[in-house]
Amino acid sequence: MSFKTDIEIAREANKQPIQEIGAKLGIASEHLLPYGHDKAKVSQEFINSVQGRENGKLILVTAINPTPAGEGKTTTTVGLGDGLNAIGKNACICIREASLGPNFGMKGGAAGGGMAQVVPMEDMNLHFTGDFHAITSAHSLLSAMIDNHVYWGNECEIDVRRVVWRRVVDMNDRALRQITASLGGVANGFPREAGFDITVASEVMAILCLAKDLKDLEKRLGDMIVAYRRDRSPVYCRDIKAEGAMTVLLKDAMQPNLVQTLENNPAFVHGGPFANIAHGCNSVIATTTALKLADYVVTEAGFGADLGAEKFMNIKCRKAGLAPSVVVCVATVRAMKMNGGVAKADLGAENVSAVQAGCANLGRHIENLKSFGVPVVVAINHFVTDTEAEVQAVKEYVASQGAEAVLSRHWELGSEGSADLARKVVEVIDRDEAEFAPIYPDEMSLADKVQTIAQKIYRADAAVMDQKILGQLQLWEEQGYGNLPVCMAKTQYSFSTDPNQRGAPTGFSVPVREVRLSAGAGFIVVVCGEIMTMPGLPRVPSAENIRLNADGQIEGLF
Repeated sequence: MSFKTDIEIAREANKQPIQEIGAKLGIASEHLLPYGHDKAKVSQEFINSVQGRENGKLILVTAINPTPAGEGKTTTTVGLGDGLNAIGKNACICIREASLGPNFGMKGGAAGGGMAQVVPMEDMNLHFTGDFHAITSAHSLLSAMIDNHVYWGNECEIDVRRVVWRRVVDMNDRALRQITASLGGVANGFPREAGFDITVASEVMAILCLAKDLKDLEKRLGDMIVAYRRDRSPVYCRDIKAEGAMTVLLKDAMQPNLVQTLENNPAFVHGGPFANIAHGCNSVIATTTALKLADYVVTEAGFGADLGAEKFMNIKCRKAGLAPSVVVCVATVRAMKMNGGVAKADLGAENVSAVQAGCANLGRHIENLKSFGVPVVVAINHFVTDTEAEVQAVKEYVASQGAEAVLSRHWELGSEGSADLARKVVEVIDRDEAEFAPIYPDEMSLADKVQTIAQKIYRADAAVMDQKILGQLQLWEEQGYGNLPVCMAKTQYSFSTDPNQRGAPTGFSVPVREVRLSAGAGFIVVVCGEIMTMPGLPRVPSAENIRLNADGQIEGLF
């Protein structure tokens, strides 16, 4: 059996003009700022005009820990949105924008797959509407202004050894992780160590995705800590007087982007903070706007539920006053087998006992998600090699955990294959009242927040923090930052900090390497284990196979 590639399917899409997609959400064409014929930004004026409306139901799509076998979280998000529309519901999708770094590095593009995709796929995975470029530029402006401030007399008395504002570029480039800046003599400033992160790890990205409007954006930018003085007192972005010009650069990027699925249903694609180092969700402004325009909004969180869903609940929902009505946890039979010890090369053969053995990872995610007071539906994302017995084994296991599993064939069949999942999600929303609450209160100490996540979500014995880190957390509490949520940065591949520990490990600790204050975004980043804020390219990067063909079409992106 041969299937068309994602890019072939995307090219054959029968796209509607973006004004028609906007009309489905009640957005008049004068409030759409078009980028070509198939994508547009929604005006702030329109967003302001719908704030008095009631919210629709928020559906979070998350997943088990990712494996090389594949789970299909974005594909399921898109498929479920199409499925809800197909059964007569008014539904909208909200997903993140793709970063150029991973696109040319490991994985190619990110816009769903098969018959459950958001288009235009090439645009979304390249420059799109320029949002990431604007974020890179705003970040770089502040970097330049900090060094310029020091050069022209250093009125703020910045200790150049304690500049914590790094530079960014939206590309995987390991050579830039640690650099020496301002070499070449007096005319070039004061030499110091510096480094680059990838744009999606920038605090500016996190702020754009959490800000409610431009005024909130400017205040948060001003609140960012860029350096410290010799007495360890913080120097803020507002001290450098950069936040106004940064906001100007981000004015258009702040407006959500509207595109469509293959089935011409509306989708907001906006923002994309790193799911390790930041909160890994699309923008608050896109999600809250969608909730005013649709009865059901399907959104996703980065990586597995231990990272993405936890941050969605404890950071995004807490900060934006959101509450999901149901969580859909995506799993595949293949991933269950891999968690059960089967090698990737052997995943095609039926192995019910391996499926059963691998379900422990799924079970822990279900239990964790329920601890937030939200009902859970498991979506079994169908692969053609799945057997009936294997699918049944997953369904029986999920039932034993007090949840329901539905086989979804959206990749192959689009909304026809996800209609059952859509019906089940609506049924659960109507039947089970969600009583959402984050798993720790604002007033809990920062160290206890870290321990709560390590023990309740990861099931570690403890988070291990040395005296220096504990002292830093205590100092931030004394400075008034104690009520902030914590943003755990760890590997996505395991509940532990060891990416090779699959399943549901116990008897481990979570070593905390460092903590960082994102005062503008409004969270404390807790770096656990080996996490990179600037990825490198693999031995054979995707970029080697990306090119224009004889017809001027892009090949190899997906």
